Amino acid sequence: MNSIYFLVQHMFYFAMPLLIVAMAGLFSERSGVINIALEGLMMFGAFGGAVFIAIMQAATVNNPMNPSLLLILALFVAGASGLLISVLHAFASINMKANQIISGTAINMLAPALLGFTARLITVNSTDKIAFSNNFQIQSVPLLGNIPVIGPLFFQSAFVTTYLGIAGLFVARFVLYKTRFGLRLRSCGEHPQAADSVGINVTKMRYAGVLISGALAGIGGLIFVIPVTAEFDTQQGVIGYGFLALAVLIFGQWKPYRILFAAFFFGILQTIAASSSVLPGIRDLPVNSYFYNAMPYIITIIVLAITSKKSQAPKAAGIPYDKGSR
Repeated sequence: MNSIYFLVQHMFYFAMPLLIVAMAGLFSERSGVINIALEGLMMFGAFGGAVFIAIMQAATVNNPMNPSLLLILALFVAGASGLLISVLHAFASINMKANQIISGTAINMLAPALLGFTARLITVNSTDKIAFSNNFQIQSVPLLGNIPVIGPLFFQSAFVTTYLGIAGLFVARFVLYKTRFGLRLRSCGEHPQAADSVGINVTKMRYAGVLISGALAGIGGLIFVIPVTAEFDTQQGVIGYGFLALAVLIFGQWKPYRILFAAFFFGILQTIAASSSVLPGIRDLPVNSYFYNAMPYIITIIVLAITSKKSQAPKAAGIPYDKGSR
């Protein structure tokens, strides 16, 4: 049972950032804008959140702030960081009608260079890393952590980000499918000319989709960093998680609950890859650890190859809207 507890708990560590960032891609693409910049936006969010945590911990060293409260505030900073950078992608894609893939790739290339330069300016030793004290793990949620089986699985050795991520999924689904805003957003990604003809401002809705995407990607960047390290390395970045989140989005067919399943699936693969040397039954296999590290990405390619023919992407995703065309 201890191995199962370990596997499930660590699966959440890897699955939550995939879930949040895939939802970020969902909002953007449902509005009609492909957001290939998720990797770079994650890095900006993780950097902003890590810097905020480091500053606040240094300022309150004599009277430490509640770790969970500090983490929640840092998530807001991370979201704001991702949102601000996503304005660049929105302006290029919507106003300038630039190629959305190139615009997103430019942000991905900008992130490590700009953040590495900034980190060296603001750190004492001029390093590429933003270090902080990682005391955010909740050893046991009061009452819930004592429930047999369920408690050790979901409410021990956890982070508040796990619960916020699950809650965010339900909020996102409600917004997309149960509100007027969600209906308008989805219509702009499917038939923007028809949406415009009934008075929907396609430009504003696409901006909203991209900015929400940027905020969620920024939050996802910090959620990725917190469970696994006590520093953010601007050169290592988020090791391809933005692109893996795109695979989760496609595998989930742009639908929230399917995205949740896909995030858990890839989260388990990442957990096995990261813990292959300690998991009973796996550590004894005559397989090189590099195979387990490559396995999530190999399976990603296989899954995308199988599901690509049945892809149900928004029809207008990636196509700049021209008000004069019909």
